[in-house]
Amino acid sequence: MTARDTSDLTITRTIRAPRQKVFDAFVKPELVRQWFGARGFTITQADIDPRVGGRYRMTMQPRTGEPYTVVGQYREITSPERVSFTWKWEGESMGALPETLVTVTFSERHADDGVETEVKLLHSGFPAAPIRDAHVQGWNSTLNRLIDATDSRGTAATLKVIGSPRSSYVRSVRMALAEKDVAYTFDQALPHSADVNAICPFGRVPAFRDGDLALYETSAIIRYLDESFGAPSLIAGTIEKRAMMEQWTSLYNSHCYDAMVRRYLLQYIFPKGANGTPDRAIIDGAVPDIEQQLGVFDRAYGARNVLVGETLTLSDLLLAPTVFYLGLFPESKALLAKVPNVMRAHAWIAQRESFKTTMPPMG
Repeated sequence: MTARDTSDLTITRTIRAPRQKVFDAFVKPELVRQWFGARGFTITQADIDPRVGGRYRMTMQPRTGEPYTVVGQYREITSPERVSFTWKWEGESMGALPETLVTVTFSERHADDGVETEVKLLHSGFPAAPIRDAHVQGWNSTLNRLIDATDSRGTAATLKVIGSPRSSYVRSVRMALAEKDVAYTFDQALPHSADVNAICPFGRVPAFRDGDLALYETSAIIRYLDESFGAPSLIAGTIEKRAMMEQWTSLYNSHCYDAMVRRYLLQYIFPKGANGTPDRAIIDGAVPDIEQQLGVFDRAYGARNVLVGETLTLSDLLLAPTVFYLGLFPESKALLAKVPNVMRAHAWIAQRESFKTTMPPMG
């Protein structure tokens, strides 16, 4: 994003698709309805008359809160090069903003991967820089959805997971994407590598991008994916169930990861004891904590295969990759034998495609 001056906003994207296809997505009503609006929004009303002088009116509904309605008139439609239309918000909160102008130009070029189209969006006429800047996130997210709808790679053109396939947290994110059947690009990278450090100041994986948006921390990434894409929901549906999901999520992040991963699994995977052997003192100190934690989860599962409600949620996605690793080492394997509900639930999740397709490399 660059600002031509204090009142104009310019965003440029490259889409792996022919120019005509991308242009049509802006002017054909049945296509506009499929992608227009930021992630997590749905078009509930779209009256579009795509001709010079024709008018449009679109209402965009977020998952929670009041809808947003924008109206305008087409100023120019030159296929497949350029489209221009006015932009005016309706409603009590946004209606006081003045009418602005959106101009989109389309330039086609040939690249190694085939035909590409550069989309340059200029939104001009903002009365002040803060108002202009308030539109940046919305337009970036909207153009991500345009790419989803037109690029040959679909959502994999904008969504990128960065990290090691062996990381339990990386696997949790990849499982979430698989559960929602959302395509993505997976860039394998180690913690503290340049690509990871560019997003996470602590060098930890996973790191994540959706176009210009960068995120780190597994729970934040999964919540973003859940609100951005359709069913199934990976967040519990009621106040009580969401609170319980938060409880198990916090327990895992604050306590279990330390005992199960840092103080136990990593001692075997990256041994730092004498002569390159696992540090027995650290392992022996972790085992009682792991036993207690697994017991808590065993009681939480009860007769169910999920921790909360009747469907898979964030807390299940966090725990499953670690339980898989615990089954590979002697002390934790013995502890798992004592928690039949955990083992039954894990056997159930292990049969899901999201678990099978994200299996880490062994050895």
